[in-house]
Amino acid sequence: QVQLVESGGGLVQAGDSLRLSCEASGRTDSVRAMGWFRQAPGKERECIAYSPSSGGRLFYADSVKGRFAISRDNAENTMYLQMNSLKPEDTAVYYCAAGGTFIVASMTYYPNYWGQGTQVTVSS
Repeated sequence: QVQLVESGGGLVQAGDSLRLSCEASGRTDSVRAMGWFRQAPGKERECIAYSPSSGGRLFYADSVKGRFAISRDNAENTMYLQMNSLKPEDTAVYYCAAGGTFIVASMTYYPNYWGQGTQVTVSS
């Protein structure tokens, strides 16, 4: 099993930056792929960033491309999501995910493990 714990969410203003962290523990050697999802009120959960392995090609949803960046620190078993130029429409609960299957053509990710989520609220 792999446990994922997110941190770094909060309330910010439009245009601000925020960095989310996801610390993995447990059988971390059993997973390579990691990613970030978000779920806004009344909407489905969507994959916004995906890393197949540390140092591999990264994938981003169009809604965050150019503003968000995923990175990983293998020594600390931690993944980050740097979010810049935040907009009110970025308001959502952000989830860390690991393992599983990713379909490149549709950017659909089916992870094996989920974090508990962290709230990000962007005020206008």
